[in-house]
Amino acid sequence: MLSRCSRLVESLAPFSSACSVSRTLPLAARLMSGEPQTRSTTVLCVRKDGEVVLIADGQVTMGGTVVKPNVRKTRKIGEHAVGGFAGATADAFTLFERLEGKLEEHTGQLTRAAVELAKMWRMDKYLRRLDAALVVADKNQSLQITGTGDVLEPHDGIISIGSGSPYALAAARALIDVPGMDALTIAQKAMRIAADACIYTNHNTSTLRIDQDGKITELSAPADNQSS
Repeated sequence: MLSRCSRLVESLAPFSSACSVSRTLPLAARLMSGEPQTRSTTVLCVRKDGEVVLIADGQVTMGGTVVKPNVRKTRKIGEHAVGGFAGATADAFTLFERLEGKLEEHTGQLTRAAVELAKMWRMDKYLRRLDAALVVADKNQSLQITGTGDVLEPHDGIISIGSGSPYALAAARALIDVPGMDALTIAQKAMRIAADACIYTNHNTSTLRIDQDGKITELSAPADNQSS
């Protein structure tokens, strides 16, 4: 009996070792290895008829506890771009600062700045350990930036990240062709659906809008938004 138990433990040892190593790998390495990354929030960007709306919920969750219901996860980047994040706040702000520097360096060219940030994020020994996902947009483009070096532009002008993103993305795509619904209405409705479906997402939203002239406006949450 003891010999059989000993052989069983020895056979399981490589799997135990592999699991313990995966938890200590940098973010990029974990993503490349296929380890799932779930960030407890929802960020949605909707582009329609020349307007762009970026909206995010305000819930911060640690384990099974909601520690804050009204964190701001959207922000202006420079004079002409906006960004939202899922993941660690300090890590995201570090990346936004780097992106803002790249925008200044490349005179507001968002795609080029995003590509340069993605390269730094993947290759830099410090930056590649940052755990966040970003959505950025200006009046011309919407992009998702990841720590694996990807800069993704959606085919339909809709991007969503975070644990509630499948619900927000599906809802926004279902509403995008509805006559009479502008980008703001679509984004708010899709976020309400995501907040109702995802336990890590609440109804306390922060919203930034870019109009057809490129002017950025901060919008207050709808009156019926309540903390979940």
